[in-house]
Amino acid sequence: MDPITRTLVFFSHALNSNDLSDEVVDRTRYLLLDYLGVAIAGSLTDSSQPVYRMLARSASSGPCTVIGTASRTTPEYAALANGAAAHSLELDDTHQGGSIHPGVVMFSTAIALSEIYPEMDNGQFVSAVVAGYEVAARLSISLQPKSQYELGFHPTATCGVFGATVTAAKLLGLNEEQMLSAVGIAGSMSAGSLEFLAEGTWTKRLHPGLAAQNGILAAKLAAEGFRGPTTILEGRDGFLWAYSRKAKPNLITQDLGQDFEIMRTSIKPHACCRYMQASIDALIGLANEHDIYPEQVERIEVAVLEAGWSLVCEPRARKYSPENSVDAQFSMPYGAAVALTDRAASLDQFSGESFHSPLIKKLMGKVVLQKDMRIEKNFPVEWPALVSVFMTNGKRFEKFVRFPKGDPENPLTWQELSAKFHSLGERVLPTTRCEQIVDAVKNMNSSTNLRDIWNLTARPASLSLPAS
Repeated sequence: MDPITRTLVFFSHALNSNDLSDEVVDRTRYLLLDYLGVAIAGSLTDSSQPVYRMLARSASSGPCTVIGTASRTTPEYAALANGAAAHSLELDDTHQGGSIHPGVVMFSTAIALSEIYPEMDNGQFVSAVVAGYEVAARLSISLQPKSQYELGFHPTATCGVFGATVTAAKLLGLNEEQMLSAVGIAGSMSAGSLEFLAEGTWTKRLHPGLAAQNGILAAKLAAEGFRGPTTILEGRDGFLWAYSRKAKPNLITQDLGQDFEIMRTSIKPHACCRYMQASIDALIGLANEHDIYPEQVERIEVAVLEAGWSLVCEPRARKYSPENSVDAQFSMPYGAAVALTDRAASLDQFSGESFHSPLIKKLMGKVVLQKDMRIEKNFPVEWPALVSVFMTNGKRFEKFVRFPKGDPENPLTWQELSAKFHSLGERVLPTTRCEQIVDAVKNMNSSTNLRDIWNLTARPASLSLPAS
């Protein structure tokens, strides 16, 4: 077998800003703005507060911004806190083929390290992030998302730590052999259990933060001479064979460098699992097109991708009776019901008490979940949905969505992304501050001082939260 680990690492090490087109650089800025929005709003979630209290008790002062707060800490803890906050809303980006959330890992890593190296320029930052996306996405593609789920692994955590390690290693200036060891070390840090689904707990939200924190630690250890296995991916007991029963090793390096996986990454308009997004698009579309109201609905049929079935359709009892926001974020029956009822599936629909609404509960009971081979043929490149709404008057409405809103083929415009950012950022920061952040990110260039942007995302101690 070809030395997969070495090939991937050496490519990542050599990648620099001169290798990136204007389109790739713009896409990185675009995804950065999305990340900052979800991280700022994520600082308010219940799951973020224990992380912040832990930081305060650890007395881990440092120069790095804890986004959306007035706190500063070390790079490792900042990466942990920001990654956990940004993933807590289920609004962060998703790489289609890998079924992975790369931005919440890579940006958490890169932002933290950029604050301790003032000489870091925009080109270094962008190329390190792009390399991290590339590594994490390719690993998840090669392991096959469905296979990882079947073994109980969360790709954002298991594959994300390798991407974070590469991002950190590039920003810390490691040489090729040091980066190779760092990736080897990361192989012993790769973890992320799907058991969070069993009780609607918060551990999933911690996964990208841990991946980012461990990526920094792996790179720092390698910089000091700690050695890791150079065959961590393809070796007899390596990552490929331990984390999947259907790994396709050739996909890791196939067409490497011809284009970049960051260009195949989508943005979420709805605050829930990506496997629910297309169905929600379809149902909101039908509700608006035909002026459908819940009391007129007899039955709702939703075809769900098989890879996401265990995430949003099972166990049945919990999916049809969500008890908290995490349950709701991963309940296709709830997503379908709220889409028809509210004609929206924003943060408010998933962070309030809508899942206890008698109207929503009644409508959830009318949702029929199905598997349908017609939506499977192009997965994971495409994540389509097919829904049908049967009315009490005998009418039936059907809608197929091939590319949900936010996909690279159906993207949010910069204007739409800015609106998403404001809707999130203004939960913590004044409108004028949010406008400054949008302008700063959109106009990032070689002379941009990155720390000036991160400073804008911090909440001054004197600033009270906007009224909700």
